[in-house]
Amino acid sequence: MRSNRNKLTAKSRRWVKWLRPGLFVKRWMFLSTLGILSVGIGVMVWLKLTPVFYTVRFVGNVLNLVTRLLPSYISGPIAVLGGLLFIIWGQTRTLRMVTEVLLPANGEDTLWDAIAAHRRLNRGPRIVVIGGGTGLSTLLRGLKHYSANITAIVTVADDGGSSGRLRREMGGIPPGDIRNCLTALADEEKLLTELFQYRFEAGSGLSGHSFGNLFLSAMNEITGDWEQAIAASSQVLAIRGRVLPATLSDVRLWATLSDGRRIEGESNITKARGAIAEIGCLPADPPALPQAIEAIKDADYIVIGPGSLYTSIIPNLLVPEIVEALAARVVPRIYICNIMTEPGETQSYSVSDHIRAIDRACGQYLFDAVLVQKKIPSENIISRYLQQGSTPVLLDRKAIMDSGRRILIANVMSEDENTVRHDPKRLARVLVKWYERTRGSW
Repeated sequence: MRSNRNKLTAKSRRWVKWLRPGLFVKRWMFLSTLGILSVGIGVMVWLKLTPVFYTVRFVGNVLNLVTRLLPSYISGPIAVLGGLLFIIWGQTRTLRMVTEVLLPANGEDTLWDAIAAHRRLNRGPRIVVIGGGTGLSTLLRGLKHYSANITAIVTVADDGGSSGRLRREMGGIPPGDIRNCLTALADEEKLLTELFQYRFEAGSGLSGHSFGNLFLSAMNEITGDWEQAIAASSQVLAIRGRVLPATLSDVRLWATLSDGRRIEGESNITKARGAIAEIGCLPADPPALPQAIEAIKDADYIVIGPGSLYTSIIPNLLVPEIVEALAARVVPRIYICNIMTEPGETQSYSVSDHIRAIDRACGQYLFDAVLVQKKIPSENIISRYLQQGSTPVLLDRKAIMDSGRRILIANVMSEDENTVRHDPKRLARVLVKWYERTRGSW
């Protein structure tokens, strides 16, 4: 008895969900009812009102009979209740059939959630995120739960691993960071991540390549260019948002170190383990992808980072058109600082050192606030990182304030036995709350 009552309560709650505002379901049900009435009236008019007389007389006789058997204060509510039950029953069966087609794996009780989530995400802010590497994909995994209007602008300077091999053998841009962002924005993220990150271990040609990189390269061959290949891949994977390369040029990074050495190649810069004094790219001043510039101009919110400072974030800012577009926007703009320093890039850097490096590289004021991790990692983690030459990024408040930036401090860290990372859910929640709190002041 209790089980049946619980099932009935659960079904009632699901029916009530369809009456909540924002789904645009009630208006279409009402329109359908009007359509049925209109068809009935049209048929009667077409037949010169002949059925009206007989229909009215028949209905009158039936109503007189019913009211003689049951008083109107009883028969009326019963008829209304019966009509509502028939409507709910019919609509439920219809929605069940639709659910079986659209959501066969999830079941009918998820259809309302899917519609509500779709409408909520499509009303979300237009967010542009700029970066690369694992930091950008980590952020996207969290942000996609708050908005479907996300544009990730990704660096194309990677020249190591599978991406570097494909870049040398086939030309064009490296697919690695684009692949990571596509899987991060996909609904079936876990399965797709495992598939796209899968690396072949056998075969002289396939060994070391990831499936995702080969997939994107094949799409490029089929569609004819990388822009269409990424767009087609986005449709295949049904991602929330867009992923765009900063430029379609074959960009190669170079860096001048404090000891005078000049290093070329993104992967070689980190291996050199020197202090970076200047960074640039060849060819100089590459043209931006027009879609990336349009996304920045239409953005409600701009987020830079997290990611490797010199090899993931700054390469995007070596595209002059992107820098100009970012500098011209009067919207909330925030930079997410790394939690730990990186040997070969930012050893001994404080938060203000990261900010100065960005300002120096692009020569423009691009963001108004910086997000900094509140608590430092545990002693065990710090000891492990020290063995690699990495330390927590120190917060130097005065230097940051002198640069004209606001400081947002929050716990956005995820820590396990070996590593420290930004937590996707915490990071996205803090960023969205800051945006909602500050957007009215711009």
